[in-house]
Amino acid sequence: MLRTAVALSLLLPVAALAQSQRAQDRQVHINQIQVVGTHNSYNMGFAPSEAKYMQEHYAKAYRGVEYHHQTLTQQLNAGVRQLELDIVQDPEGGRFAHPKIVELTQQAGLPADPDFDPKHEMLKPGFKIIHLGDLNQRSSCQRFVGCLEDIRAWSHAHPGHVPIFILVEDKQGKISQLPDATTAEPWTPATWDAMDAEIRSVFRPKEIITPDQVRGHFQTLEAAVLAGRWPTLRKARGKVVFLLYNRKPAKDYLVGHAMMKGRVLFVNGRPGEPEAGFVEQDNGTQDDIAALVKKGYLVRTRSDFGTEQGRTNDTTRRDQTLASGAQMVSTDFPASEPAPWTGYTVSLPNGAAARCNPVNAPAGCSDALIEAKK
Repeated sequence: MLRTAVALSLLLPVAALAQSQRAQDRQVHINQIQVVGTHNSYNMGFAPSEAKYMQEHYAKAYRGVEYHHQTLTQQLNAGVRQLELDIVQDPEGGRFAHPKIVELTQQAGLPADPDFDPKHEMLKPGFKIIHLGDLNQRSSCQRFVGCLEDIRAWSHAHPGHVPIFILVEDKQGKISQLPDATTAEPWTPATWDAMDAEIRSVFRPKEIITPDQVRGHFQTLEAAVLAGRWPTLRKARGKVVFLLYNRKPAKDYLVGHAMMKGRVLFVNGRPGEPEAGFVEQDNGTQDDIAALVKKGYLVRTRSDFGTEQGRTNDTTRRDQTLASGAQMVSTDFPASEPAPWTGYTVSLPNGAAARCNPVNAPAGCSDALIEAKK
């Protein structure tokens, strides 16, 4: 009898916590939380000889990209909830399978680095994940579909997570400093159709928050957003949100899909545009970002650039962006990957994966009920 009473006393706080979270989830919308994300989330940096070659031939450029990340799964385990993927199209496969830096390091008499693609993923057709073509192609997941599969597997193992925001950055034309680097093919409306299809080949409709769901019966997405129609956490837990980072390709993405009807990605808009819902503000000031957040827009910003804050431990912009209410604060140095020079990192209080938004969260919102770091 005593043992049963003790067991019940231990269960009651857990049950009360779950009940409180469910109640809060009905009130808090996904634009009323804040998470930390990573910039170029796939980037695994340079192998030793590659790094030496870059330092000797592209010293300034190398300084700005001297960082690397853990796998997407490890980042999600550590509390990152916004990921960024840079993508080139490669419908036939093999276009980026033989990066020139391998030959360049050999010619420089440097030791051979480990194979950047031991499973020959780059020979397969489909979208690829690349940072700097021919110079820095070491990615934790080399095929876009592989990245998505990693994210979905983690999501299924952690069904209570707040939505994972996935930024898609298309790369076209020249994508590195190397004079004769392999160029990326241009994107067309058909390319974007293929991308949406590749996303849907991995994620089921019920696992994605789409523009159609947010817009609902409103004439424009912006009207819905300004009316507070982002989904609540009750409807958003365990799901993903795809965001188109670049503004220029939105025109092709919207061909045949006005207002993103039937599309997967939210385009990068500006206030006053009918498609505006997600607004990139990488260089935005604290006041400008806060104003957008208060109106209802979803904002992504960056807390550091080109490794400079990591080298000097200047936390000014980090603190401003966290206070701005930007729902996604992106960094090269999340808490699990501190800058090697100073220990600089970006994280939420108490190491949480998400918190109540400091600018627009409803009164009484509890950080402890959003999502604790696992």
